[in-house]
Amino acid sequence: MLLEPPPKLVGEKRLTFRNLDWHEFKQIQTLLTERTRARFTYDNGVLEITMPLEGHERSARLIELFIRVLVVEMGMKIKTMGSTTLDREDLLKSAEPDNEYYIQNYALVADHEVNLEVDPPPDLVVEVDITHTDLNKDTLYASLGVPEFWRFNGREWKVLQLTDGKYVECDRSPTFPAVAKQDLYQFLEAALLDEVAAEIGLRQWVQQQIKA
Repeated sequence: MLLEPPPKLVGEKRLTFRNLDWHEFKQIQTLLTERTRARFTYDNGVLEITMPLEGHERSARLIELFIRVLVVEMGMKIKTMGSTTLDREDLLKSAEPDNEYYIQNYALVADHEVNLEVDPPPDLVVEVDITHTDLNKDTLYASLGVPEFWRFNGREWKVLQLTDGKYVECDRSPTFPAVAKQDLYQFLEAALLDEVAAEIGLRQWVQQQIKA
């Protein structure tokens, strides 16, 4: 099951720069962060600046709600990182994903501000890319060592698990193995009509799954 997108679905505006060194990238990021709500992704000389539009933001926030409900109802722990910048100058890579979380490694980072020089990367990263991106984000997040990467293009949800340095697509999330792809699709379809009812329905469904 896939979601049916509206015609000519546009979720982001993008601008790409090439052949930028790390210092130049950081100058642009600092300058524009003060003036815009743009997101910045840098990969070995290529900088992509993204301005999320409504379709992007709504999908990202609903997926965030989906994850929050699963964590709470399943009795798990979570540290939400939002779009915190993941900088690795040594790898010439930087990303500001839509959502990022510590779940399995919650205890390792719960009591301090994360420092990627000593702390592990987030356990789960979520990116919504409805319009085309020039960057290979699978390679980027694999290089950062992110164990689980969710991608949503407005229609299809891909669950990627890091295996031997590369992502392998999975039918189910390693973090939430009880959840099938159709469960997210059904939640998103319901939430587009009534977010409150969709959240209540999801909580009831998770509680039933736990009791089963």
